[in-house]
Amino acid sequence: MSKLEMYCVTNKRLKFLENSKYNLSWVGLEECPQNYIKSNDKINIFQKEKYYSELTFHYWYWKNLLDLNSDNWVGFCQKRRFWSKNKHTEKKLYNSSNIAKSVLIEPYSEWKDFEVILCEPIKVNKVKKIKMIKRGLRSLIKKPSIFFDKEKQSIKFHFDMHHGYGNLDRAIDLLGEDDKEDFRNFVNERTHFNPHIMFISKPKIVDRWFSKLFQWLENCESIFGFKDLSGYDTQRLYAYLAERYLSYWFNKNYKVLNWPWFFFEEEKLY
Repeated sequence: MSKLEMYCVTNKRLKFLENSKYNLSWVGLEECPQNYIKSNDKINIFQKEKYYSELTFHYWYWKNLLDLNSDNWVGFCQKRRFWSKNKHTEKKLYNSSNIAKSVLIEPYSEWKDFEVILCEPIKVNKVKKIKMIKRGLRSLIKKPSIFFDKEKQSIKFHFDMHHGYGNLDRAIDLLGEDDKEDFRNFVNERTHFNPHIMFISKPKIVDRWFSKLFQWLENCESIFGFKDLSGYDTQRLYAYLAERYLSYWFNKNYKVLNWPWFFFEEEKLY
């Protein structure tokens, strides 16, 4: 029977999960805690961690640990966002004493009819008008109807507001012909996406995803580089691009099941 191998990517020690079944995976600049998986040895891109964030470990896992002969489910989460064991997360209060019992640790029987598990989607079209004016003026000048019609406040509009106007289009231009126009339509027409670069799938699909993703991001480096990326807007540009592409690519190519997730952060992470 297939098991679930879950990797939680973090740059802070997560003491409340250290006795769980999770594989704690380190991308921080500080010394890696004992029994956490390092991502700065063997084949790695650790020098890009500042810009790639959790993708730094994803790449390391792909190159050094992925077992294509395994039939287990492989999943990824991150230090503040976790897959839920329960399907009614809004009714549960989490703290460091119960969170280890609340995170997803094994596959559900209903997964057998699906190929990929993704986070339940988030909507991006609930933008305050004052914020649209402050951050999205260039888009509004080009297409004023966005201001009044929530269905036109798309993934692309949201990305242009927060991560550099035009950057998403420039990145899409570097995709292959099999994805370029489909992904462009996706970000222009959709007002929601599956967030946080979190997914669960089988090894062969994981391999296909990482092959596609990291080739595209490497191409993107040729136009965005690193030296001009800074602050919330663009420092993690490659992770923001991956997040949108993940939602499109898996939904286009595989049978996807959306799954509950929750945010948890202690007042002070160890």
